[in-house]
Amino acid sequence: MKKKNSIYPTDAELSILKLLWLQGDLKVKEVHESLEKKSGYTTILKFMQIMLEKGLIKRLSEKRPHIYRAVAKQSDVERSLLGNWMDKLCKGSAAELAMKALGTRPVSKDDLAELRSLLDDLEEKGGKDV
Repeated sequence: MKKKNSIYPTDAELSILKLLWLQGDLKVKEVHESLEKKSGYTTILKFMQIMLEKGLIKRLSEKRPHIYRAVAKQSDVERSLLGNWMDKLCKGSAAELAMKALGTRPVSKDDLAELRSLLDDLEEKGGKDV
């Protein structure tokens, strides 16, 4: 069951959000071109209309071509998606999710150092958010 303030965009919606977060305000045509035409223009337009209804994005002008901006914050979406996966796969255990994630691919020395630093910070704060 979804939590009240959770944000769970579909994979297609997440691709569009990533573009808007990275590039800023865009027209549907620009989103379509940036997605390397994996989907047709009208499909992208429909996704963006649905995202508008969901409150994930907003339209900045009534004149055409419409320009869209991400409303959903990247950190909020990431937190919702990770929490959802943590609940689905790991019974809510952040440690188990982290261990599974780290076990799927090789981890660089730089990433390991960053993880150690994060763990040290968490330990100092008594397990609260860093």
